[in-house]
Amino acid sequence: MATNRTFTMVKPDAVEANNTGSILGMITEAGFKIVAMKYTKLSAEQAGAFYEVHKERPFYGELVEFMSRGPIVAAILEKDNAVEDFRKLIGATNPAQAEDGTIRKRFAKSIGENAVHGSDSDENAAIEGNFFFSGLERF
Repeated sequence: MATNRTFTMVKPDAVEANNTGSILGMITEAGFKIVAMKYTKLSAEQAGAFYEVHKERPFYGELVEFMSRGPIVAAILEKDNAVEDFRKLIGATNPAQAEDGTIRKRFAKSIGENAVHGSDSDENAAIEGNFFFSGLERF
């Protein structure tokens, strides 16, 4: 059963480029409500734990290094059909293949520095949201 919440992170590349406000604007303009949000920096250990599902993949070390190099903005978003609609809004992982009007088409630099993370399933949205937020931090 589809839920109405998803998780996102504005990644270090987009924060460094001062694109956080523009990205959050695109998210809210697309009808998503921000129900939890924080500006934080992941340690290498935290980034490794978050992306543990990719631990055996060749890009894991580079991903952990990238995600812990600077601040991120983590958020839980609410909207009907949240996961699927947000995946459409962010666009393809490779910005060269992302559709016009998507976040990655506008802000991503490369496949590796692709501006935002978006949960790929309702189950992962819950897991990822719980990684960053307690019940007291959600509205």
